[in-house]
Amino acid sequence: MAHGGNIRKFQKDTGTNTPILDFSASINPLGFPTWLRAVISRNISETVHYPDIEASDFTQAAARALKLEPAEITPANGTTELIFAIPRIFDVNQAVIPEPCYIDYHIACKKAGLEIISLPLSPDRDFNLDYDLLAASLCTPSLVFIGHPNNPTGSLLALDKMEKIIAGHQESIFIIDEAYIGFTEPTEKLSFKKLLKKYSNLIILRSLTKIYALAGLRLGIALSCPELTSRMRDALPPWSVNTLSQKVGTRALQDSAFAAQSRDLMSSLRTEFYTELNKIPELKVFPTSANFILCQLLCNLTAPELFAILIKNSIAIRDCSDFKNLDSSYFRLAIKDKAANNRLLEALKTALHPDSNRATINPKPTPSLMLLGCSSNAGKSIIAAALCRILLQDGIKVAPFKSQNMALNSFVTRDGLEMGRAQAVQAQASRLEADVRMNPILLKPNSDTGSQVIVMGKPVGNMRVKEYITYKDQAFAAAKNAYDSLAADYDAIILEGAGSPGEINLKQHDIVNTRMAQYASAPAILVGDIDRGGIYASFIGMYETFEEWERELVKGFLVNRFRGDASLLTPAHDYVRDFTGRDVIGVVPYLKNLGLPEEDSVSFNDNFIPHSPKDNDPLDVALIALPHISNFTDFDALANEPEISLRLVKTAADLGKPDCILLPGSKNVIGDLKFLRQSGLAELITAASAKTIIAGICGGFQILGQTVSDPHNIEGGGEISGLGLLAVTTVLALDKTLIRTEALHLPSGETVHGYEIHHGKTAVINEDIIFSSSRPGILGAGTDRLWGSYLHGIFDNDAFRRYFINTLHLARGSQPSTAIRYHYDLEPAFDRLAATVRAAIDMKQIYRLLEL
Repeated sequence: MAHGGNIRKFQKDTGTNTPILDFSASINPLGFPTWLRAVISRNISETVHYPDIEASDFTQAAARALKLEPAEITPANGTTELIFAIPRIFDVNQAVIPEPCYIDYHIACKKAGLEIISLPLSPDRDFNLDYDLLAASLCTPSLVFIGHPNNPTGSLLALDKMEKIIAGHQESIFIIDEAYIGFTEPTEKLSFKKLLKKYSNLIILRSLTKIYALAGLRLGIALSCPELTSRMRDALPPWSVNTLSQKVGTRALQDSAFAAQSRDLMSSLRTEFYTELNKIPELKVFPTSANFILCQLLCNLTAPELFAILIKNSIAIRDCSDFKNLDSSYFRLAIKDKAANNRLLEALKTALHPDSNRATINPKPTPSLMLLGCSSNAGKSIIAAALCRILLQDGIKVAPFKSQNMALNSFVTRDGLEMGRAQAVQAQASRLEADVRMNPILLKPNSDTGSQVIVMGKPVGNMRVKEYITYKDQAFAAAKNAYDSLAADYDAIILEGAGSPGEINLKQHDIVNTRMAQYASAPAILVGDIDRGGIYASFIGMYETFEEWERELVKGFLVNRFRGDASLLTPAHDYVRDFTGRDVIGVVPYLKNLGLPEEDSVSFNDNFIPHSPKDNDPLDVALIALPHISNFTDFDALANEPEISLRLVKTAADLGKPDCILLPGSKNVIGDLKFLRQSGLAELITAASAKTIIAGICGGFQILGQTVSDPHNIEGGGEISGLGLLAVTTVLALDKTLIRTEALHLPSGETVHGYEIHHGKTAVINEDIIFSSSRPGILGAGTDRLWGSYLHGIFDNDAFRRYFINTLHLARGSQPSTAIRYHYDLEPAFDRLAATVRAAIDMKQIYRLLEL
């Protein structure tokens, strides 16, 4: 039998296992509904029993959906089973078949021994039926097989004209095949179903495999009067419809929304595809109401020759040479999604104009790869940095990208724009200047349900969750524009997702995970943290939540932070491959003391503090873990010093008697001041100031002052007293200061570099200025023992950090040093990371995915 959709034969023709873009079978471009896998999984245990021989639930569901009686419905293993059964059960000697048509009408009638009268459908009439010719052919009782819409022409029948013929020839049986009626509009207005109650010589075939994309399950129904239904049911073999098909069909018939969505999508795709095909002068394109289009070649090329050309490019079309009344100039095209349709259009133009130097309508996108995570902090950011450095080492101009980052840490670019610090680190791994296009959307949480929204480096306002969901279309448009601009400047892009792409409640609004990968045409790797446990269940569970298009994106899995012998993981890797068809492409070991900033997060815990080897009796530095802590990576360099033991303090009981207390940045200074007082930490910090060195960065600087006022309701409004340790006051302004800054630290004489991110405007009442800069405003104030500064990244300066550590030694009475013992230089860390990851994963596979 000659049919479309024979993928095995197509791959044999190409001589490879390359995925085939199949335009030969006309299946819903949406694919099957998202509930399909859940229905199959839920009912798989029932396959140990024989199916319900009457398919009762399915039949009743069909009756309810179509507003018929169960006695008017015959379920079958696809409409093809019905097509082959019907010619054997009626006492007629001939079949009348308008052709071209679905070839199995002819084959089924021939096998049943019927004489076949073929009524030619003329291309001059766009293959529309000649109703007078049909009526004249029915002098003898006949079976009449007609597609509505016709396959392969896509033409519809005129309901009124056909009703006259059905009414006037009661001794003939009319089989109206509505397999593709679901793609027409409006479906029920066009259907012959309304005639069932009037005529007992009418059978309507409906296929669920087309509209619900269930071709591999096989499921169809016949609609007819009870007498014809009884005869058809008797003719079919028992257990014709298997258990899973029954369950899926029952669920499908309840999903009218999916059918409507499919019809609406097809309407727009059909119009656009038909219009573009008509622009090709070598083609005659016939009007269609279905989800396929019949074309005729008007050049020397034949359809079999065109098929041979296209299949070499892994594209299959339906050569229509075997259809009655069509010759070798005809072929049929399924209507698929826009990207696939455009790829076919380009391939057609190339095949018909092989010597043309015409620019492609779909230029190949910039090579890209997306890293998705089983959870937040799975290590995506670090792996992205590693791949950026590896590609750089291999001579590829690469850049990082994350469309949306929700983070406590941020960075200011040289042109004064704010972005996620993780992407700034990845840019550094790529030896690039941080560019806001690498992270066009930054969300900085300032409450449990709200964030400051920063788009292309500038704040657009504070939004609660529902407000941001409403805004997301605008945000995603900005992200796509940023990606397009960035991708045009580089040879490859490493994309990073956020959190988990399997969060069901968030997926419909996703603009950072699979939706972004789809937009960028980026294959994806799912990264999991084995140190947390349950990684393989996470891989499989995550994969199970994906829709079909998302599964196509995911090309493999990556195990991160493994401690031990990786060979012991082989059985788990085999299991994942058997379950998903995807390989684990690498096992990255747990990297201790890497020396790179941790990935961005909206949480904060001990894992974010580097644990480098320490001296005996190191200096005890307490970092206050504010609920709205921001830019905690300000203290990475300090934490890596062998003389410093940096620890988090979350409660008053944790504080103890440290050598130094650090107050970090805050996204909600007013809220964090309330926390300090409610927790008892405010009182302890104030009391410790007599003997303990205290320093605050940005929000911490403001907290140390006399008052913080919020006249513009940026953090909830009002005014609150600070800890009163510095004689400064702060007013939160509407405009946000975003600037890279160089200043002179007056007590040490050291030049320091950093960046500012703050709404606060701080005024000195009676306090020493400790930073000198050409830029207006106060950068910091205080003394060596008690000070605050707006400079993020100040501890990254080796000489200043040495000076600060020495002030701690002097306050304790221990010996200071002039030697810089730790150089804050990320280059060795990037190279070490790259070497480790290169050895741990299949880089050949990475390059295959990137097509580099």
